[in-house]
Amino acid sequence: MAELLPTVRARGPSQARTTGCHPLAPGVSRWEPTPAGRRVRCVKFRLPGRSRAAAAPDPAVDLTEQQLVAAGKGRPTPKRAEAQGRRQGPVPPPPTTRKEAYRRMRDQQAAQRASGRGAVRGVDADLPARDRGPAKKLVRDIVDSRRNVGSVFLLLALFLIVSLVVPSEAFKSYSSLVALLFFVALAVDSVLLRRRIRTLVAERLPNATDKPGSLVWYGISRSTMIRRWRFPKAQVGLGDEI
Repeated sequence: MAELLPTVRARGPSQARTTGCHPLAPGVSRWEPTPAGRRVRCVKFRLPGRSRAAAAPDPAVDLTEQQLVAAGKGRPTPKRAEAQGRRQGPVPPPPTTRKEAYRRMRDQQAAQRASGRGAVRGVDADLPARDRGPAKKLVRDIVDSRRNVGSVFLLLALFLIVSLVVPSEAFKSYSSLVALLFFVALAVDSVLLRRRIRTLVAERLPNATDKPGSLVWYGISRSTMIRRWRFPKAQVGLGDEI
């Protein structure tokens, strides 16, 4: 009876079957020898719908980018006006007494008031960047020396707002007609102003760096303001030769 039964041998530790595969290093074959002397093929399974893993980023590149960010790169370069407006030279020491602090504060306020008065008078050094330059000054003089249709734009806007409250239908009809005629006149006057600005700037400032389109828009936007509210204030009178 014992001879008919198959003999079962127990596997030793060295003959244990390998059930898993380890990740292969680059250049290593997928066939790996097991402790029992057999060769087992390692197969990598991938779930459906998943793409291959993206290549790992170069650590040297990442380190370089981190160093650039830490060094302050990436922020916008300050404009020339901002750089010139910064205080040059050594930073003054903080005030030691209250009297000195008040004196510095008064001096700073006086300098700001002087700069504001210079900007109102049209001093180029005190003007914001939008209004600086000989071309902008010439455009302002062109606009201020003529009677512009756009000068009554704000008054007409107030008139139209009042017409919306008035219950009279006839008044609303007349106000709509007036508004239509005004915008037609404004368009014609803007075309004439555009032609005059382009002509005078090309004749007197042929090397101007400002774009003609920006100068025209600057002049038209100024012409739609009431003369007393314009900034900087008008330096020429109505009808003066430019």
